[in-house]
Amino acid sequence: MTKPKKQPAFTSFDPGIEVSNEQLESRANELLAALTLDEKLGMMDADTPFWSGMVEMLGGGYADHTWNAGVVSRLNIPGIRFADGPRGLVMEGGTTFPVSMARGATWDPDLEERIGEIIGYELRSKGGTLFGGVCINLLRHPAWGRAQETYGEDPYLLGEMGAALTRGVQKHAMACAKHYALNSIENARFKVDVTISQRALHEIYLPHFKRAVEEGVAAIMSAYNSVNGEWCGQNKTLLTDILKEQWGFDGFVLTDFIFGMRDAKKAALAGQDLEMPFQMHYHQNLKQLVESGQVPLEQIDQAVSRLLRQQFRLLRSATYDPDKVGCERHRAVAREASQKSIVLLQNKGGLLPLQGFQKIAVIGKLADKPN
Repeated sequence: MTKPKKQPAFTSFDPGIEVSNEQLESRANELLAALTLDEKLGMMDADTPFWSGMVEMLGGGYADHTWNAGVVSRLNIPGIRFADGPRGLVMEGGTTFPVSMARGATWDPDLEERIGEIIGYELRSKGGTLFGGVCINLLRHPAWGRAQETYGEDPYLLGEMGAALTRGVQKHAMACAKHYALNSIENARFKVDVTISQRALHEIYLPHFKRAVEEGVAAIMSAYNSVNGEWCGQNKTLLTDILKEQWGFDGFVLTDFIFGMRDAKKAALAGQDLEMPFQMHYHQNLKQLVESGQVPLEQIDQAVSRLLRQQFRLLRSATYDPDKVGCERHRAVAREASQKSIVLLQNKGGLLPLQGFQKIAVIGKLADKPN
């Protein structure tokens, strides 16, 4: 009587050792072969049901815990456990750093890498695996509602600071760069179609994302808006032709939350690997699309392999101390960033530092509003 074959399971590589692409591919293929079709499809959408998730998120629970996807307990696959940023880990107790705009003003990639390392450590200490706060959208107008979340209006600055944050985070966890691409209009982001020439696209609005890919970022988040007539979450030109084929990105693509996907078939064929944060279009439609041959199984296997490879590459076995979340050493780095972010361009007449003043007027509707 032959013994049943031992089921392969996710086992982390030891920290500190170099792992080749061949080793990553071998481990991913081994697990891929052990997954059922339902488990593969389940890795491509979130683990949270739609209605219960919406109630919790609308009730203010966004930062209470990680938002998980692709956790397969049977095979010990840790999955995507997402928490947001970019001012640090949003979960309770996380160290609060200056906004990205302020950190961009420091023009100190080494400091930004140290900040990323702290964020990655605190994320793992809270049970997370993917940090979603590498925001590198180009600021094209100062009235953009998310201006403070990005580093500035220069592609080179965005690329180098985003790469530094990625390096730091990925000493402990996976990093996600967002929002790909041309996401710089806040109130109309769910309906705007950005029409752009190839030259402007590749010279101004994409170089910083390419830089994040060169740095080895684990994930790219697609944006809500359309580009040249197609939604970013199902835009084959952006997700496959440019990102995966031209740039050689071997990580995975996830949607922006809730409204980041419109059509399951288009998204799957375009190279969208993961729908977040709830069970929505993929959960309802993907199995039927695969069984009817409208979406090839090879497309599913490719997406799942990408998700597995990044988990093997970056989630090394290590112990993380929850007591270090928000600790004094981490807060000292936040203070350093605050000090370095104060940049004086001109000081006409020696106005600063202020001397001999008894009162200072603070003007505006937020002047006396605690925040």
